[in-house]
Amino acid sequence: MTRSHLIPLQHSRRSFLRRSAQAMLLGGALGLAGRSVLASAPSVRSLVLDHTHTHERIALVYANGEQYLPQAMGTLNHFLRDHYSGEVGQIDPQLFDLLHNVQQALGSGVPLSFQIISGYRGPLTNARLRSTRGGGVAKHSLHMEGKAIDIRLPGVPLAELRDAALSLKAGGVGYYPRDQFVHIDTGRVRTW
Repeated sequence: MTRSHLIPLQHSRRSFLRRSAQAMLLGGALGLAGRSVLASAPSVRSLVLDHTHTHERIALVYANGEQYLPQAMGTLNHFLRDHYSGEVGQIDPQLFDLLHNVQQALGSGVPLSFQIISGYRGPLTNARLRSTRGGGVAKHSLHMEGKAIDIRLPGVPLAELRDAALSLKAGGVGYYPRDQFVHIDTGRVRTW
């Protein structure tokens, strides 16, 4: 590739970065409408989440390229807190990328609204659930490390959601059709 071919690419990258910065400023001023403009940029990753227990909803851009946005990380940590105790954990940013990639695997260019059944789970909550539920709660659950999330996606069959997660080969995938959710985590690749 000759140097003349590189110059337009660099200019185009600069233009993209300038437009992205302008969109971020515009997004702050316009709220959700501005976020949807920013979310359409190729290197920007966003999520829309509804929590089934707290009835909270968020739609945000959490990363741009390789950079996770600190304010978004804090918002997501709080959103995915232990809904029993209110304890806020540190969520693995790769879990957000996993959700984003599941969304991409499902073929949607528009952020889909994941329903969250369980995000972070504190050790006391985990122990209590383990002793009161007839199985299904691991003693060393990755929920306690902020590396697991239980989800469903309205309008998407549960088996299709599971298959999209499995296709990524990027962590654990648990299928719970009776309880209507799929567990995904950033641990080793495995399925149940």
